[in-house]
Amino acid sequence: MTDANEIKQLIQDTQPQRKIIHIDMDAFYASVEQRDFPELRGKPLVVGGDPSGRGVVAAASYEIRKFGVRSAMSCYEAKKRCPEAIFVRPRFEVYRQVSQQIRSVMLRVTDLVEPLSLDEAYLDVTGIKEHHGSATLMANWLRSEIYNQTQLRASAGVSFNKMLAKIASDINKPNGIAVITPEQAESFIAALPIERFHGIGKATAKRLHEMGIYTGADLKAMPVESLEHEFGKRGRFYSQIAHGDDNRPVKAERKHKSVGSETTFRDNLRDTDSLLVQIFEQNADAFTQLSKKGRLGHTITLKIKYSDFTQITRSHTLHTPFPTAESAHYWLEKLLADVPRHLPIRLVGVTYSNLTTPDSLNAQPDLFRL
Repeated sequence: MTDANEIKQLIQDTQPQRKIIHIDMDAFYASVEQRDFPELRGKPLVVGGDPSGRGVVAAASYEIRKFGVRSAMSCYEAKKRCPEAIFVRPRFEVYRQVSQQIRSVMLRVTDLVEPLSLDEAYLDVTGIKEHHGSATLMANWLRSEIYNQTQLRASAGVSFNKMLAKIASDINKPNGIAVITPEQAESFIAALPIERFHGIGKATAKRLHEMGIYTGADLKAMPVESLEHEFGKRGRFYSQIAHGDDNRPVKAERKHKSVGSETTFRDNLRDTDSLLVQIFEQNADAFTQLSKKGRLGHTITLKIKYSDFTQITRSHTLHTPFPTAESAHYWLEKLLADVPRHLPIRLVGVTYSNLTTPDSLNAQPDLFRL
């Protein structure tokens, strides 16, 4: 008799090999600024706050990264590392407009586009016949067409699952492409330092090092029971990625009864000011989407995902809808203050729900009544 595992394998064997592309724009915010203001090109540029205050780096140009400046670093520290740095304020509305241009290019290839943030997205191109059915050719066309439309460079990763495609897009940055085929995956993962796996942060990497685990091969060799004992349910995930097992689907955007935006950080964050910069950015993006749909929201929800991939949400509802993005800042700060901070944070998101139309404001004279 055929058991359940054999049936599952038979089903997988009859399905076409998935083809996943991960597109990641190169130094997106900084590149937009250098595109729009030629005097900034080739200069060490920081998009962020005041270097004499408590601002943080939202983006760093490649010219300043050689000084060790990275996103989420304090602007004060960035100025110390590179006194010649030029600081400009973010223009999030412009970045969102450019992101929509990029998204439109992606949708010319496939409807299965899953945005991760303004500057990166997954595409599932399985079964697409254009470009001779080659995901590599599609990725190169995307990079070329994005440049033609926006004059901005993108890097791409191509593989058979989301995890490997995302890792691949970082290999030949900036303005590069990398492909990890099923035949290459085992040896690639085996040699990969554990710090390169998405989902393994600095704290987890340190604990793995203490267990004698430094590479994908080391991680794969560790019994899953040992990993679960040390990390709980995340231990099974670590074992799965060491085996190259990632069956997560690419989730296309669909209409919902809520509208939101979220972003995953390259490095986990603890600092409140840095987190608020990211939260306000996602709030602005969510509110813009909401406005384009002709809606306002009574309820705002803050989503937090920790470094161990556990997550929580905090919400607040007003009697009248939030009239502007800025009107939500006060409540977002309060919601963040209510969030436990026992672990670093890897993702934040803001969602508006309990939606209504702007016409309802006419029946509610006190916009700020709580």
